[in-house]
Amino acid sequence: MSVNTAPRSTTWTFVDGEWISGNPPLIGPTSHAMWLGSTVFDGARWFDGISPDLDLHCQRVNRSAINMGMKPTKTPGEIEHLALEGVKKFDGKTAIYIKPMYWAEHGSPFSVVAADPESTRFALCLFEAPMHTAQPSSLTVSPFRRPNPEVAMTSAKTGSLYPNSGRAIIEAKNRGFDNALMRDMNGNVAETASSNIFMVKDGVIMTPVANGTFLSGITRSRVIGLLRAAGHDVRECTLTVEDFNAADEIFTSGNYSKIVPINRLDDLQFQEGPIARKALELYMDWAKSGKKAAA
Repeated sequence: MSVNTAPRSTTWTFVDGEWISGNPPLIGPTSHAMWLGSTVFDGARWFDGISPDLDLHCQRVNRSAINMGMKPTKTPGEIEHLALEGVKKFDGKTAIYIKPMYWAEHGSPFSVVAADPESTRFALCLFEAPMHTAQPSSLTVSPFRRPNPEVAMTSAKTGSLYPNSGRAIIEAKNRGFDNALMRDMNGNVAETASSNIFMVKDGVIMTPVANGTFLSGITRSRVIGLLRAAGHDVRECTLTVEDFNAADEIFTSGNYSKIVPINRLDDLQFQEGPIARKALELYMDWAKSGKKAAA
């Protein structure tokens, strides 16, 4: 029985100079990306007529491509322009996920394992994806860890990192939780399986210091800057599971859902706190202001 490859929501993709609706077949069985994993992507959002930090997401996908040994074929400005062009193809009623992507079609002449930068391809995919901002979520400590830079391509937002997150989420779901709290190889908290994480204790906001084991997100950086500008004490530091167990409140940040309060961490119950609400308020106020201040 063949699998239905149609997308699950309205989707448009720009590739090879044209916009195509649906899910165009782009990668074949001999493509380097298919069997050797040379894919990078980024994810921005459009909602309520705005697309916060779109420029930064377009810049990051090019850095990811370079770090994976590929050669970007579009400038960040060109990607941003195409994204805003693509948004006009939708009815504007539902939030959109904006996903620029690069992949290698062939392996390097000296080794098929390495990507051939001259074979880099680009696609920009936009699809409808409702926001789930501020909907409480539960966490459990995962038995799986985030890899160190020495053993995985953690300097790129690459698809090859996500199977590890996927298995962590499946394991957490099987135990009745929404997401997984993941540690690095030293046993310190890194992030969840799909977003950055913050905790609050005695009014101090803390988040794991970026140590190369997890994606230090654009939304994370934006939230840190906005909270600090509003007078809050925000610290990037090494944090343990025990620190989170003793927190007054916990929340996550990420491009997909922005700010999400945590209501349960294993056997501990948490209330949606004032800092999470303030973080979301500050973020939305900034986003709707149209400013492009440095993160």
